[in-house]
Amino acid sequence: QVQLVESGGGLVQAGGSLRLSCASSGRTFSSYTKGWFRQAPGKEREFVAAINWTGRSTYYADSVKGRFTVSRDNAKNTVYLQMNSLKPEDTAVYYCAERSQVTASTDPSDYRYWGQGTQVTVSS
Repeated sequence: QVQLVESGGGLVQAGGSLRLSCASSGRTFSSYTKGWFRQAPGKEREFVAAINWTGRSTYYADSVKGRFTVSRDNAKNTVYLQMNSLKPEDTAVYYCAERSQVTASTDPSDYRYWGQGTQVTVSS
């Protein structure tokens, strides 16, 4: 059984930064793709970023491109989401997810395992 645990969320003012972490346990994860998604109240879960198993390929939603950076440390079984220049519209619960393929996807249904989520609140 794979377990994903997010951390690093919190309250930050607009323009500030946060770094989210997603620790994986249960089995070797280095060959799998990781994604970050978010869900705001009353909205559907949306893709934020993804990183393939080597870390050489990254993908971003247009809304976060240039502000967020996804990375991974396979030795620590951890994936990160560095979020800079945060905006109030970035407020959401952020989830990390694992896709049991080596290629990334922006579709939440392609990800099998999910963390419990971490709240990010950006005040104006």
